[in-house]
Amino acid sequence: MALTGKKLKFAEAKARGLSNKQAAIDAGYSAGTAASAGSRLAKDADVLAHLARKSKAGTARKAAPPAKATPKAQPARGPESLDEDAAAAAAAFNWEQATQYSDPKAFLKAVMNDDLTEPKLRVFAAKELMPYFHRKLGDTGKKEDRADAAKKAASGRFAAAAPPLRAVK
Repeated sequence: MALTGKKLKFAEAKARGLSNKQAAIDAGYSAGTAASAGSRLAKDADVLAHLARKSKAGTARKAAPPAKATPKAQPARGPESLDEDAAAAAAAFNWEQATQYSDPKAFLKAVMNDDLTEPKLRVFAAKELMPYFHRKLGDTGKKEDRADAAKKAASGRFAAAAPPLRAVK
């Protein structure tokens, strides 16, 4: 499961140093269930990954190289760098670019084909586009199925004969 809005709010509150219960309340959970929700969210894989990325980014900012450092070659892309790239892409989401599409199909197609978008979001966009391009097998009703079967049966040897010719003089 992806990092939802409430999970993100919980992770941000945990990063500020709040307890599980208080972070869950800040994320929007009710006070009665906040303790159990906070305990559950503190063990969630997406929340833990987000907190790890934030702590890694925080240590990277503190140990930044001098401004005149020469650029280094790109390292091999491992799973951790993909997570960092997905977080950077989510942080750099451009609403102006997203609102340039007047057609939802064009927007979903652009999201599906964007390499910088999170893979789960790309798969979701592809699933939402499926009905526009591929018909479900069960989309027709009983009457349409019977009419198609009758057309198939009425062709060939069992086709209706041509009407007799009338000679009018």
